[in-house]
Amino acid sequence: MTPVLDIRDLRVSYSQGDARTTVVHGVSFSIAPGEVVALVGESGSGKTSTAQAVIGLLPENGRLESGAILLNGEDISRWNARRLRSIRGAVVSLIPQDPGNSLNPVLTVGAQVREILELHGRLDRREADRQVIELLGHVGLSDPALRAKQYPHELSGGMKQRVLIAIAIALKPALIIADEPTSALDVTVQRRILDLIDDLRREHGTAVLFVTHDLGVAADRSDRIVVLQGGRIQEQGETAAVLAAPASAYTRKLLSDVPSLARAASRPPVGDGRPVAVAVQNLVQDFDLPGGRKFRAVDDVSFTVARGTTHAVVGESGSGKTTTIRAIAGFQKPTGGQTLVGGLDASSLKAGTLRQFRRKIQLVYQNPWGSLDPRQTVQAIVEEPLLNFEPLGRDERAARVAAIIERVGLPASVLSRLPHALSGGQRQRVAIARALVLEPEVVVLDEAVSALDVTVQAQILDLLAELQRDLGLTYVFVSHDLAVVRQIADTVSVLQNGRQVDYGPVEAVFANPASAYTRELIAAIPGSKLPQALSTGLTP
Repeated sequence: MTPVLDIRDLRVSYSQGDARTTVVHGVSFSIAPGEVVALVGESGSGKTSTAQAVIGLLPENGRLESGAILLNGEDISRWNARRLRSIRGAVVSLIPQDPGNSLNPVLTVGAQVREILELHGRLDRREADRQVIELLGHVGLSDPALRAKQYPHELSGGMKQRVLIAIAIALKPALIIADEPTSALDVTVQRRILDLIDDLRREHGTAVLFVTHDLGVAADRSDRIVVLQGGRIQEQGETAAVLAAPASAYTRKLLSDVPSLARAASRPPVGDGRPVAVAVQNLVQDFDLPGGRKFRAVDDVSFTVARGTTHAVVGESGSGKTTTIRAIAGFQKPTGGQTLVGGLDASSLKAGTLRQFRRKIQLVYQNPWGSLDPRQTVQAIVEEPLLNFEPLGRDERAARVAAIIERVGLPASVLSRLPHALSGGQRQRVAIARALVLEPEVVVLDEAVSALDVTVQAQILDLLAELQRDLGLTYVFVSHDLAVVRQIADTVSVLQNGRQVDYGPVEAVFANPASAYTRELIAAIPGSKLPQALSTGLTP
């Protein structure tokens, strides 16, 4: 059987100034009809460059140096842009990573799906509109006729990703490249999207190249796996065989870094007697809607966080997680109830006192690419809170910044760099340093590791645990990843539609969840097919 995709000795390079660096070194693999091949590895491993080369979408400074890319037996590696455009969508399609940035905000959903049909077919408007609605229904969107008239901002993340899948399958391509298609989605939405891709693969015999850093997803959803490190294949083969007995030290390291529900970190019991650092009491948060209506985003939520411990707040998008932490940080006044940090209720404080209150609590956001000012050096980024809150001399500020940068495991040389010169893990360490430079009592981490590769994620989680031990920090950890929560948290609140449906010590909630919703969240976590050795950890 002729492979749908056959990559032979692929080499890709990038230019920067007068220098040119090879980032993909002699990569070779194939995908048969109806087969799913997972391309896994950390950022910088060459995954995305390989996928972009296949579809002819390398950046301007990227170049395919050598090798062959056979699509249905025909080498397309030297095709010009016009010939490549003729096969995109029709023979090979891409499902990109970020549904929020991949759709045109000024065009309706229907217009964007219709565009792919009109580019490759001679359909009249009525027939195209009929197919658009059919496609939107096929990918599981409710009321597809209504969705076709809506704009992307009116849809949830999972709905946007379904629109991108509708565009990708519109012309029944032989190959779909799915580039981290669910990394930005909640775990239950992720499972539905992956189920949908799998159903479409079985229905049409489509081959899938699944680019991911999530070994749990790769284990559950792929037939074969290709492991990349530094642009070179470390090993490849049937997924179950590779993960059961990895031949390379790198694959073993990736596996050992996967957060596992079966492997909780060794954490002392929360215990009684510790003072309360954060108390949320009967929190209610309403928002005004057009026509005088109200939307209740948080409904009677209560929990406490003991000093020096980690409390996780979990749930899907729209569950009330972000609204809850904004109230805790004093960014919005609750409709009812109160939030106390160190015994102070932010909603009752006047402006001057509130400003000082915010020294007690600092936030680390999800995306290290978006939370740092690209025009500032690391020195300026970390120093800024000191300029805002403490009248220190220049030398003392510089000493504080240098000390906290060293504390988060970064070399002093990063202080003069701009964020774009840092890796994702380094940027998140800078964000943590910025949060800690004021020596807060409480740190709120809003999906702070969800955008990171599994190995970098493990390093950041280890860093957070070390800082908590050494500095006595209290964390409120917002996440949709229950495997990470199991590893880092002492206590947990599970939110659904603004209400708290589970609350208590992590071990108790995971062992005996009180709600069907929590059981669904746990069941949706990928990685059920990962080797049992993860329960005790693999030796790299």
